[in-house]
Amino acid sequence: MKMEEKGKGEEIAAAAEEGVKQQRKKKRKEVFPFGNYRNYYGYRIGRDLEEEDPRLKVLKKEWFEDKDCLDIGCNSGIITIQIAKKFQCRSILGIDIDSNRIQDSYWHLKKFVKLESARKTHAKSSKLEVTESANGPEQSVTASSNEETKGISRDCSPSMKRDLYDIVSFREENFVQSRHPREKQYDTILCLSVTKWVHLNWGDDGLITLFSKIWGLLLPQGGILVLEPQPWKSYQNNRQVSETTAINYKNIIFHPECFREILLDKIGFRKVEDITSSLSGSKAGFNRQILVFHK
Repeated sequence: MKMEEKGKGEEIAAAAEEGVKQQRKKKRKEVFPFGNYRNYYGYRIGRDLEEEDPRLKVLKKEWFEDKDCLDIGCNSGIITIQIAKKFQCRSILGIDIDSNRIQDSYWHLKKFVKLESARKTHAKSSKLEVTESANGPEQSVTASSNEETKGISRDCSPSMKRDLYDIVSFREENFVQSRHPREKQYDTILCLSVTKWVHLNWGDDGLITLFSKIWGLLLPQGGILVLEPQPWKSYQNNRQVSETTAINYKNIIFHPECFREILLDKIGFRKVEDITSSLSGSKAGFNRQILVFHK
C-alpha cells in the first residue's frame, strides 16, 4: 500500500514538473511578429513613468502645441502621453495593432493622471503652508485668491492645461489595412520604430501604403511626419519571427536608406530635417535616426 502511495506521489510530482517545463517553454516561445512587445518602454527608457523619453528632447513644441496628432504603433502609449503632457496637444490619438497594448496604454494614462493629480494637490498644500507661515491665515486667503486669478488667466492661453483624458485617446487598429475617414486629418503624425514591422509583415507594398496613408491624413499645408526608421541590420535580427516575415525579408527592395527619397520624390513631401544629431541619452540599440518631413 505504501509503495502504491509512493508511486502515485512520484507521478503527481513528475506531472507537476512537466507542467512547469511546458509553461517555461511556452514563455520562451512567445513572439511579437508586429513589434508589439510587452514592456517595450521598460527596455527603452526604464520602468519609471516619470522618466522622460530622450526623443522628446529633439521634438519641437510648435509641432504639437494646440495641434491634432496621431501616433502610429503607440505600443503601451507612454511616449504618446508624454508628448500630450509636455507639449499640450489639442488632441493625440495612439493606435496599435495589439489590443493588449491598447489596454496597457489606457492603464498608463490612468496612472499618469493620478500622478499629475497627486502632484497638483501636494503643490497646492505646500503653497498654503508657506503663505500661512509667512503672512498669517488672513493674508494667506488673499494670496491664495491671487494665485487662483493668475491660474485662470494662464488657463485662458491657447495651450491651457487640460486634463490628459481630454487630450489623449487610444484605439486598436491595423493602420496598413484599415480604412480612414477622409474628413479627419492631422497636423502631426508620429511613426516611431514602426516601419520595420510594416515592411516585414506586408513587404514593399505595405511600406508604400503606410507612407501614402500618412500623406493623405496630414493637413495639406504644413503637415508634419516624424519618422524613426529602424536600420536594415535590425530587420536581419527579426526576420525569422514568422513565416511571413521570413518570406518578405527576402523580397524587400526598398531598404531604410531609400525612405527619404521615396517620401520626397514619390510621396510628395517638400522637405526633410534630420534631427538625430541633437538626440542623446538613448539606450544601447535605440540610437536611431529621426527624420521630420514637411508637407
